[in-house]
Parts: sequence; structure tokens; C-alpha cells
Amino acid sequence: MASFKALVIDKSDAGQNVEFRDFDETDLMDGDVTVRVSHSTLNYKDGLALTGKAPVVRRFPMIPGVDLVGVVETSSHSEFKPGDAVILNGWGLGETHLGAYAEKVRVKGDWLIPLPSGLSPHQAMAIGTAGYTAMLCLMALEKHGLTPERGPAVVTGAVGGVGSVAVTLLARAGWHVIASTGRPEEADYLKGLGAAEILDRSELTGAVRPLGKERWAAGVDTVGSVPLANVIAMTKYGGAIAACGLAAGMDLPSTVAPFILRNVALLGVDSVMAPKALRIEAWNRLAHELDHGKLAAMTSTIPLAEVMEAGRKIVEGQIKGRVVVAIA
Repeated sequence: MASFKALVIDKSDAGQNVEFRDFDETDLMDGDVTVRVSHSTLNYKDGLALTGKAPVVRRFPMIPGVDLVGVVETSSHSEFKPGDAVILNGWGLGETHLGAYAEKVRVKGDWLIPLPSGLSPHQAMAIGTAGYTAMLCLMALEKHGLTPERGPAVVTGAVGGVGSVAVTLLARAGWHVIASTGRPEEADYLKGLGAAEILDRSELTGAVRPLGKERWAAGVDTVGSVPLANVIAMTKYGGAIAACGLAAGMDLPSTVAPFILRNVALLGVDSVMAPKALRIEAWNRLAHELDHGKLAAMTSTIPLAEVMEAGRKIVEGQIKGRVVVAIA
């Protein structure tokens, strides 16, 4: 088809405008693989792009959407041929490169990985960047040598996408999971995913002390700022926190005390530019280690027409778990 439906963000002196329009295939960006998109998803970053709450989009016009699964339509890349099912996360998609909220994308084949056996396209986007990032966090903690025998693991922003998958993965791996949330009404939801305890977010938002009571050996932090500083201050000797988000802010009002007195490690986890081998390992583990029933329990599905409203809700903290966006 010469044109296809896409959600397009544009910007003028009057501000940001988001609308559905017919997008010409000849205006797709350079790449050696064209993919017909079947599903995408909604991440916090997508919400920021859709609402303009943060400068996620770096060029205009832009088709947002940082995740996709679809089928290769044309390819001059040696690893992919027409008909192959593929996943793409990150690499600037929806930020600097036209993204996934469209019926087609043209991208670099080096950005793609095969859809793992055992995952449907819908399940792959139920996982999305959020779940893939949660797995990268678990892998970082494992690489640091941490095991459940060392003590509990805390997850901040536990009701969100990364948090929900992190709770599930950590619980399956044998950890006693402490799920932190500002939405206590979701306690049953979190316990259903495997959380052993619910921690009110208020316990992590107070004044930061250099050192607090040692409460956990490991953690996955999705929010940053004061909550992360408090999590670090309460980490057991030799423990580590995998940090992957900034919903509460980019600052970190901490001290060196936990690092030099308790040998605590802060592990930065990036999903956007992660090397291909690490991506394939993470996705293959997700295909085999993530409980599909629990994944379904945390997932809702919307058509592309509803993604703008969903983007507003995720930024305002009103989304629970994962959202699949059906494109085709």
C-alpha cells in the first residue's frame, strides 16, 4: 500500500498536536527491513511522548511508539526474510526514528530480534519494553551474585508495567518480594502476581537518612529520586538495587554512606541501547520463565484509536500493569 494509517505527533509555535492521518510509505525513514506491525504497547515513555510532558520526541513529525511486533514485509538484511516474525524495542524508535503506532515501519535489521518460540505477538507486546526491562534488572542482580537466600527484594512502582513484571519474575525466582505502591487498593492484584508484602509508598517518600534499617538485599527501582535514595539507604550489607526508571524524578538525593559503609551497589539498567545478545537472552528467558497466566492477569488490550487517552492515564499513574495496543 502506498499509504497507511499512523498516529503522528507534530509541533508548531502553538504547541504539540497529535492526530491520526494517512502516512505515505515513501516518507518512512531509512532502513533495510520493512515490517507490517500487528501490535505495540504503552509504556510510561510513550505516555510522555503523547502528552508532551517531557521532551521524549526529538524530531517532528514523529510517529510515537517504542515497541513493536510484526511480520517482515521486505528485507535486504541477511538475517531476515519476508514472513519472519520480529520484535523491536528501543533504538530510538518513537523518539528519533518513526515508531510503532502505525501499520508499517522501516528500520535497521540490526535492531530486530526474532519473536521467540512460545510467545504469541500479543504476549510479546504484553511484555514489551516494560517486561524486557524487568528481566534485564533481574539479570543484573543475578550477575551481581545475589540470591533469595540473602533476604527480601523490594520493587518500587510495583503496580506499573515494569514493576508488575518484576514482582512476577522475582517471585518465580524464589525471592520474598516486597511490593511498594501508592495504590494500596491494588494489594490483592500484587499478591496475585507473587508479592509477599505490600509497602506503602509513603515509607519511601520521607526525608532521606544516610543509612536506614536494613530491610532488603536486592531491589528493582522504577521511580528514582527520593524513593530510590531511601531504598538504597535501607539495603542490606552487600546488596544491590537495579535502577531503570525516573517516574519520581531524575535526581538522587543520597549520600555515599550506603556505598562505602554497607558495600551497596547501584546497578544502572538500560533497555534502549542494550546489545543484541543481551536482548535475545532476556527475551528467551521471558518466553520460558514468565508465567503466561500472570502475564494475562496484568494485561489489558486497546485499539490504536484509544492510545492517546491511555497515554494521559499512564502519566497520571492511572494505568495498572500492561497495555497492549492492537495495530492491525
